[in-house]
Amino acid sequence: MDVNEEHEELKELTILLEEEHIKALDELAGELTRELGQPWDRGAVIRLALSEFFSKRGKIL
Repeated sequence: MDVNEEHEELKELTILLEEEHIKALDELAGELTRELGQPWDRGAVIRLALSEFFSKRGKIL
């Protein structure tokens, strides 16, 4: 990602997840970190998943 790209401001949000979801988030964050060579965390994985979900439903571009 180019450092000059615009980023939307992130807002803090607390969510409740089942343990299996947290484990899956951690696993995927690790996979993406290895594959892409940049650090990914749970929040980044959640934002990626939500972006795909909302995009498929036509809510965001």
